[in-house]
Amino acid sequence: MAAPRNSTAASDAPTAKPAAEAAKPWSGRFSEPVSDLVKRFTASVSFDQRLAEFDIDGSIGHARMLQAVGIISAQDLVDIENGLAQIRGEIRSGVFSWSLDLEDVHLNIEKRLTDLVGDAGKRLHTARSRNDQVATDIRLYLRAAIDHIIAQIRALQSALLDLAEAHTDTVMPGFTHLQVAQPVSFAHHLLAYYEMLARDGQRYADCRKRVNRLPLGAAALAGTSYPIDRQLVAKMLQFDGVAENSLDAVSDRDFAIEFCACASLTMTHLSRFSEELILWMSPRFGFIDIADRFCTGSSIMPQKKNPDVAELVRGKTGRVNGHLVALLTLMKGQPLAYNKDNQEDKEPLFDAIDTVSQSLAVFTDMVPGITVNRDAMRAAAAQGFATATDLADYLVRKGLPFRAAHEAVAQAVRFCEARRCDLADLKLPELQQFSRLISEDVYAALTLDGALHARSHIGGTAPARVKSAIAKARKALK
Repeated sequence: MAAPRNSTAASDAPTAKPAAEAAKPWSGRFSEPVSDLVKRFTASVSFDQRLAEFDIDGSIGHARMLQAVGIISAQDLVDIENGLAQIRGEIRSGVFSWSLDLEDVHLNIEKRLTDLVGDAGKRLHTARSRNDQVATDIRLYLRAAIDHIIAQIRALQSALLDLAEAHTDTVMPGFTHLQVAQPVSFAHHLLAYYEMLARDGQRYADCRKRVNRLPLGAAALAGTSYPIDRQLVAKMLQFDGVAENSLDAVSDRDFAIEFCACASLTMTHLSRFSEELILWMSPRFGFIDIADRFCTGSSIMPQKKNPDVAELVRGKTGRVNGHLVALLTLMKGQPLAYNKDNQEDKEPLFDAIDTVSQSLAVFTDMVPGITVNRDAMRAAAAQGFATATDLADYLVRKGLPFRAAHEAVAQAVRFCEARRCDLADLKLPELQQFSRLISEDVYAALTLDGALHARSHIGGTAPARVKSAIAKARKALK
């Protein structure tokens, strides 16, 4: 006969739990299920499922190590690998069923694996914790993202070189303080962005070295009492080595912060280029046109052609900078070791990856669609006394000290401003009133092309040097 409701037998019996709650690996500790509000608040599966295939890769490496050291049987390994292969196929085909009740990508995959292969799936989590598991998954994911971004940077660099190669002799004004300073070639200007991107690529490659350390084996925080072989897992998963301290291994997010710092610099470079494209496309400059497919119009002004892609990249730079600050703030007050705060590392990191990748892709597509107005660039370079420094250099070569030459040319500029003309427009006697050293050969120094060709040293804007720089850059990209 069943015991009465108020009997000792009834009160000592474990409380029945919903199936989903009972499936949680930690549910035995608690007397009531998690509320639906808390489930939604704490779950990460909506955004961390992008780690799924990396979670599977890490689990396969872990399982193979467990079998190699005798912790699980060969048959368990076969079952685990077959089950994970099926799960990978389900995820790729979009039929995998993600459950909010199972919190995150790791428990969703583990539950499905256990459903498929039974006890073998339950043995997979031996000698690991979700703490070192997620740290490993993020590193695997970020490593792949870095490799992809480096390839994208190289593709954009190649597009810049293609455009530069067609404009080694195209003269434009070089600016400081957004005032006309000296003439440069458009190709030389583009190569400045090539150099910025080259440094970006180097930073990502350097960051990758610190990303590529294996946390797995740190378990929750103190390591594990099982006879694991971390170096074997590192080798199978192509890590350069293992994280040397178990506390640091599960709590470190320096690598994510460092990546976001790299991404912020890349976006800053793209933002600077965006700003110039926006200015150059304005009728006030008229230096370039951007292909229609990268622009939009106005709902009210029919004449408008807006450089929306460049403006969006400029705007998204603030977004990535914000992610860097968010991650720094996230980590600044955390004691060792892992804390739930660290769940908040993924969305900023993922969005930073997506944003910089998409920005690089759209820029690589947009650069070949830039049309250059050579005449407008040359006309602008002829304004603002762009060859004034060349006149000073001319006087120095004639024997005048530089500071004296600087003063003489400054007076000549004031003279031209009053007459609304350029230095090259002055007749020889007018120029000679500022220095008796000036003779007929001065006019060669006052031409835009003469000024351009005169700077023929490494890093200079002379067309011959720029062509050499392009050739060197192409060789570096191979």
